[in-house]
Amino acid sequence: MPEHRLDDIDRRIVQALQADGRMSIQDLAGKVGLSPSPCARRVRLLEEAGVIKGYVAVVDQDKLGLPVSVFASIKLERQREEELDRFAAIVARWPEVADCYLMTGPRDYLLRIIVSDLAAYERFLKDKLTRLDNVASIESSFALGQVKRSFSVPVELGKGA
Repeated sequence: MPEHRLDDIDRRIVQALQADGRMSIQDLAGKVGLSPSPCARRVRLLEEAGVIKGYVAVVDQDKLGLPVSVFASIKLERQREEELDRFAAIVARWPEVADCYLMTGPRDYLLRIIVSDLAAYERFLKDKLTRLDNVASIESSFALGQVKRSFSVPVELGKGA
């Protein structure tokens, strides 16, 4: 798919939808200064180009009985491409893992794991993470509180996207 270059209207569309993904096309069109038909066409093009990847509901993990966020730094024994890909594919299937990043520095991966309590994290470690081949070490840090969590990308800071 060819690269989609965002203009000012596209940026306003993306910002508005990040704030409220359930906004009607009519409301969105009014916010960005278009009529509904061209606005709907632009949204469709942004979706087809992969700029807009999907729409989700933002859920409060505490209210679901999952108040514990653990950040686990993982060091692998070997960092060959196939080993990295295998680790990533396995971790991607685990529902407890909310985020997983391939990192630079002394650790290979950083995971954010969501669980109900310490016992649930211990089960996750024993039943899943420590059973993977190629894991050399795991360092866990428990979040005491959340200061900021954003689900928006700073569209205005993007370079010519």
